[in-house]
Amino acid sequence: MSPPEAPVQGHKGRAAGTPPAVSVRLEVLARRADFLRAAQARRQGTAGFLLQARARREGEDGAEDGAGLIRVGFTCSKKVGNSVIRNRAKRRLREIARAVLPRDGRPGWDYVLVGRPEATVSRDFAQMLADLARALAQVHARP
Repeated sequence: MSPPEAPVQGHKGRAAGTPPAVSVRLEVLARRADFLRAAQARRQGTAGFLLQARARREGEDGAEDGAGLIRVGFTCSKKVGNSVIRNRAKRRLREIARAVLPRDGRPGWDYVLVGRPEATVSRDFAQMLADLARALAQVHARP
């Protein structure tokens, strides 16, 4: 008896020839300068986190490598808690960004989600998803 054959897997575990689930690509911000530029732009507070957002200009770092690129960063200060709590908060922020930004975010924008003490870790996850969708709508509604 021979073992069953596994399907051929392409890049990132998808079957070869299968298109990605979303057409918008998320990239994580890594440079301090990107975080500082986002901090000086639009911001919207929610009960669970603070959203900072800015549109990248033409020719800026990250703007030239595709119109479908949304960049996102996550940060939690020591006010949020010890390293275990900060990492838990950032994991929750990453997950809500992964769920909401491809649908409600705009390509060509940078977003930074800043954790809040007590709230980011303890707030209901469904409420945080709704908070991010509402914060994105408010940020993009401004002129």
